[in-house]
Amino acid sequence: MFEYAPAPESRSVVDIAPSYGLFIDGEFVPPASSGGVFKTVNPATEEVLAEVSTAGPEDVDRAVAAARRAAGTWSALPGAERAKFLFRIARIIQERSRELAVLESLDNGKPIRESRDVDLPLAAAHFFYYAGWADKLRHAGFGDDPRPLGVAAQVIPWNFPMLMLAWKIAPALATGNTVVLKPAETTPLSALFFADVCRQADLPAGVVNIVTGAGETGRTLVEHPGVDKVAFTGSTEVGRQIARSIAGTRKRLTLELGGKAANIVFDDAPIDQAVEGIVNGIFFNQGHVCCAGSRLLIQESVYDEVIEALKRRMATLRVGDPLDKNTDIGAINSAEQLERIRTLSDIGAEEGAERWSPPCELPAQGFWFAPTIFTGVTQAHRIAREEIFGPVLSVLTFRTPAEAIEKANNTPYGLSAGIWTEKGSQILAVADKLRAGVVWANTFNKFDPTSPFGGYKESGYGREGGRHGLEAYLA
Repeated sequence: MFEYAPAPESRSVVDIAPSYGLFIDGEFVPPASSGGVFKTVNPATEEVLAEVSTAGPEDVDRAVAAARRAAGTWSALPGAERAKFLFRIARIIQERSRELAVLESLDNGKPIRESRDVDLPLAAAHFFYYAGWADKLRHAGFGDDPRPLGVAAQVIPWNFPMLMLAWKIAPALATGNTVVLKPAETTPLSALFFADVCRQADLPAGVVNIVTGAGETGRTLVEHPGVDKVAFTGSTEVGRQIARSIAGTRKRLTLELGGKAANIVFDDAPIDQAVEGIVNGIFFNQGHVCCAGSRLLIQESVYDEVIEALKRRMATLRVGDPLDKNTDIGAINSAEQLERIRTLSDIGAEEGAERWSPPCELPAQGFWFAPTIFTGVTQAHRIAREEIFGPVLSVLTFRTPAEAIEKANNTPYGLSAGIWTEKGSQILAVADKLRAGVVWANTFNKFDPTSPFGGYKESGYGREGGRHGLEAYLA
């Protein structure tokens, strides 16, 4: 095996201000209450990147009021005119994608290859796609006169900050809504960068507002009486709290929550291709993926062959500097998340599962966890039931397709699944019986703005992406 030389991307391509205000009504403004700031850090080094303002109730009031003032003018624009702004935003994201990719990897910890080759191209693609829908809403199948809801409160997670922003904002603007967005407290910088993109695109003031802060800021936003629509991506626990808090109001709600996806490998699967899919399914973005293939179901007759090939492939994964273009697995996003991963992994070993990680030298500074698989896992193990949200794979076995389906569906979640087999008929038969919003066949973690994404059960409700993603923002 030959060695890679370090190939770091320069962090000098992006300017990070020492401090950031709130983006309200087209301008960066200080928070109403003094002293409301928090630090965002680079998870790979624990270096403080910037101080960010915490939005309080007064600030949320200002942001919602600005969005409300802009709503009438924005929704009255012809769809083709709104489309021009979305096309402009998409082009600016493409033009500034190198800056954004570096910023995303610094603030989030994900490898630059992923932020550069996945997150940013998909973010731009979502704005391009929904720009195309802006003047065609009457033909989308939602009635002859579809109307915007008004002001959308959007709360996004830390695992795909820029991509989740695009998933939320693009369809909202295309359908004539205005937005108040709250990014995750550990990854606010790309959203604040996007505020500058909006100004560069000459987006009218108040159409997009960005308030930063922790959970209390998000709660204040979603419970604000001036909000017409709430869109949330994050944990199932917080999703439940949001659903309870707005129950009985006129607000519309979509939730994209947790997952515990089954990746099913049948005995006729192309093993090398399946192993690549398994690795991508669980180790992409350090396993910080709600639809990650965190439960691997292998047919017993090929179990030894798949595990041997998987361990061989895992031994080649490179863990380290997220800005190095050769890095496969970057840093865990926060100390809190690292502690959760360690706790659940230790519980897996205590409950009798066999733990294995490849030889892996982790950096001394920052938040790191080696790629890990557990074999000998049963459905009673917590690591097979609970979302770990890290680079940890639980391996189970099955004998028949019926058993695979039963085990795959034996979860409170229902977001995604994967099937590996050479038989098209088996793909269709199994996919039809899996209770999952997205089912991949002989691939995993493939996304496209034209395809709807969402889940069942504790994975939430509503769909984002595709024509279906428009419905959540139309009256």
